[in-house]
Amino acid sequence: MKIRLAIVEDQPAIRAALHTYLCAQPEFECVAVAGSVEELLEALAAGAPTPRLVLSDIGLPGATGIEGIGLIRELAPQAEVVLITVYQDAERTFKALCAGAVGYLVKSTPLPAIKQALLDVLDGGAPMSPAIARHVMRYFRPAAPQAALTPREQQIVEALEQGLSYKLVADRLGISLNTVRAYIRTVYDKLQINSKAELLGRGRHA
Repeated sequence: MKIRLAIVEDQPAIRAALHTYLCAQPEFECVAVAGSVEELLEALAAGAPTPRLVLSDIGLPGATGIEGIGLIRELAPQAEVVLITVYQDAERTFKALCAGAVGYLVKSTPLPAIKQALLDVLDGGAPMSPAIARHVMRYFRPAAPQAALTPREQQIVEALEQGLSYKLVADRLGISLNTVRAYIRTVYDKLQINSKAELLGRGRHA
């Protein structure tokens, strides 16, 4: 029995490529090809067959692909939604997963890999492009313990917290400006921060 597939993509060239390839595969029966979430919902409300899989873009006119997950499931409760997008940022990734997306692919994914990702969903998988999977892994990875600061590094941090410039820190401690900067880079690495503002904020909230 073929798998009922719906495609939601607003860019005509990409929509046509997905439609031409995926709908020619023997595993799939394309029941809807839409340019927006609203267009798909209208088709379903008008009696189009309910899809088992939905491949949807995120950046769409009207409701986004993320917003569309819940809307689609109101009319097609069994549908599994895989998002395909140019966006690879962590914030959008987690919004999509929290909304119920079962997969998250980037648009540079080759068509055969998109097909396999869709089939993997029905085997219990949660396909993700490598860059997306790294966001998820970082989120669940335990934070590395912070290395302790040496007495000299602690002196420099305290001087910065007192409002001294790098040059005044160097003068106070009798070391060169480049040495101060080298210590600061080491402190940033140990504390897992990237700026003086973060360092001073850490001190205020400690």
